[in-house]
Amino acid sequence: MPTKADRIRHFPTLAAMRAPRVGVALAWMIILGTVAAGVGMIFVPWMQTARGNGQVVALDPDDRPQEVTAFVPGRVETWYVEDGQHVSRGDPIARVVDLDADLLARLKAERVQVEAEIAAIQQSQSVAAIDVTRTRQLFAEGLAARRDYEQTQIKVAEASAKLAEARAKLNRIDIQLSRQSAQLVRAPRDGRVQQINAATGSSLVSPGTVLAVIAPEQVERVVELFIDGRDVPLVRPGRPVRLEFEGWPAIQFSGWPAVAQGMFDGRVRAIDPNAAPDGLFRILVEPHPEKPAWPTRGFVRPGGKVRGWIQGETVRVGYEIWRQLNDFPMEFGSRPALSASSQKKAKAKPVKTGDDEAAKK
Repeated sequence: MPTKADRIRHFPTLAAMRAPRVGVALAWMIILGTVAAGVGMIFVPWMQTARGNGQVVALDPDDRPQEVTAFVPGRVETWYVEDGQHVSRGDPIARVVDLDADLLARLKAERVQVEAEIAAIQQSQSVAAIDVTRTRQLFAEGLAARRDYEQTQIKVAEASAKLAEARAKLNRIDIQLSRQSAQLVRAPRDGRVQQINAATGSSLVSPGTVLAVIAPEQVERVVELFIDGRDVPLVRPGRPVRLEFEGWPAIQFSGWPAVAQGMFDGRVRAIDPNAAPDGLFRILVEPHPEKPAWPTRGFVRPGGKVRGWIQGETVRVGYEIWRQLNDFPMEFGSRPALSASSQKKAKAKPVKTGDDEAAKK
């Protein structure tokens, strides 16, 4: 059997070949990197996070953009504001006029006429009531027939019906006058005019047509995030959240929040009970009272985009990789610990045995 020296002697070229130093160094780097990755998967901690995207919103619904609408049909005659102008509650926004310029005058004239009718009916009713009293007395003395007495009562009833009809007509006229008096549209609250529907100035408007949008300036901000339903059962109110605001420089490491830069802290305020049409769940995040404040409104305005990471438990890197590959939710396989009250109840509750049942019998 040929020895190693014999094989080298028969293949001198192979014996003269040497592995390049770059290849040897690369091989050692791969080996050491594989070992380091294995050690890291076993020992390096990782913070689990549920990622979501959303935006900054106002917590109070009254602090969100308010649409100013027309109350009556017609056309916009005058605008009292401009885009970007600050307005206070009750300031005029626009005047809407009816297509019939003489409508108000005719309504007022009709109201005067109805009031005169009511006065005449009330006078007639008073006279009819006097006739009823007189006829009753005559009927009691036998000087008037029953039919005459009943006819006077019918006249009083007819006068009462006409009076009710006239008053209903007067109420309808007052309603029309009240609606027409709402032609001057006013600001519902303090804020800044964000948008004006200028197209309404030359076209017809109907009740409910948006004339302008007013955005309040001083609002209590929160963040609404939309996260996958896989992680929603494990998100609870009070959970810490890391936020990255649009336009704010930041460096994020979701697994190691301590080394992130430009991030801001929040906590889960509420979780919607139902999913949105796209299957995502909305999470409301408020500022964390024990952490640095969020950027001022000049940098982070309502409507700005936000990315958030809801923090979970600290696990090993290997476990997190395995969880992500298998598409499992956070804390997969863990059971929530019993509260102190539940543990006391469990300890205090006696266990029934067969001997106890027999003793009771």
